[in-house]
Amino acid sequence: MRVCFGFSLPISTILVLLGSGLTVNSNTHSLTYIYTALSKPVGLPGIHQFTAMGLLDGRMIDYFDSENQEKVPKQQWMRERLPADYWDKGTQSRKSKQQWFKVNIGILMERMRQNDSDTPHVLQWMHGCEGETQPDGTLRFVRGMDMYSYDRDDFLSFDDKYGVWVAQSPEAELTKRKWDGVQVLKEYTKGYLENECIDWLSKFVYYGQQQLKKKSPPEVSLFAKTSRVDTSMLTCFATGFYPADIVMSIRRKGRVLTAGDGVMSSGVLSNHGETKRRDRVEVLKSELSLYSCEVIHEASGVNVTKVWDRSLLRRSDGGGASLAAVLGLVLLAVVFTAVVLVVLYKRGIFGHADHRNSGAVCVPLQQQQ
Repeated sequence: MRVCFGFSLPISTILVLLGSGLTVNSNTHSLTYIYTALSKPVGLPGIHQFTAMGLLDGRMIDYFDSENQEKVPKQQWMRERLPADYWDKGTQSRKSKQQWFKVNIGILMERMRQNDSDTPHVLQWMHGCEGETQPDGTLRFVRGMDMYSYDRDDFLSFDDKYGVWVAQSPEAELTKRKWDGVQVLKEYTKGYLENECIDWLSKFVYYGQQQLKKKSPPEVSLFAKTSRVDTSMLTCFATGFYPADIVMSIRRKGRVLTAGDGVMSSGVLSNHGETKRRDRVEVLKSELSLYSCEVIHEASGVNVTKVWDRSLLRRSDGGGASLAAVLGLVLLAVVFTAVVLVVLYKRGIFGHADHRNSGAVCVPLQQQQ
């Protein structure tokens, strides 16, 4: 059984959505599910038109995409603990959601007078819960989330405290009124977040408790690329750390630089469970040695500072400006891949294709993990 409503969405473009919806510390755990679909292929390796994944404390535990057509475990304990029919049912559920996304992206594009020549559009939904560990080892519900978006714009979210839908834009007001008018939908959504989601979270934490205790320190690298005749792009890169809480700062003579100084940050990205962060800033080549990068990862006890120097720039530039230009294009492709992956890790819409109500967005009243 499901409830379906149509709605209009504002025209927007793709935006990188950085960070996670649910943050955790040593006393809390989170379970998040993300469904994302693109309106057309982007032509980049590893980027699929439909992706679905589950994350436990920010680490991927299951995955499905439109190319491989199979829901698979991404942690060994998931493979060992859950029976074959769990994955079979999950695969069928993901396939039906994939079809639903395909139908509804077309509907939304038509309503907003978008066409295939536009930038690929992204339909997303993210939902999950956070629980706090109690003295007896059980998890107590802290908060839940249920968020909808199309391209860069938040559309609708569920307030689990008050049990109502919240419009994130004027265009969402009609959908909010319709969804608030269906009491069973509100009760189901609130019940799922506060009960069923916590039950799954507790089960997964119990299954993966040994791995969740492991801390992984970051590997920190510095890069310097010629960007103009007299300037270089400095990049500080950290990878492989867990948990995801990390502090990275680029400094000039010890002063922490900010976005106002031109610092650009990817935020914490995750690709198949591997965390990464990349900060960069453009500086004068003559001032290269004045810059350093500090990375702090409290969980693993890492506090490291590295300094850029001229030798790093020579190694990076190699054959000169022409090679730098080629490398710049390669870096651009890599960054764009990371951008789309982050989008794939955030917000989406969930449901089953219903051709009898193909003009509507459907919210299911039963969810398969």
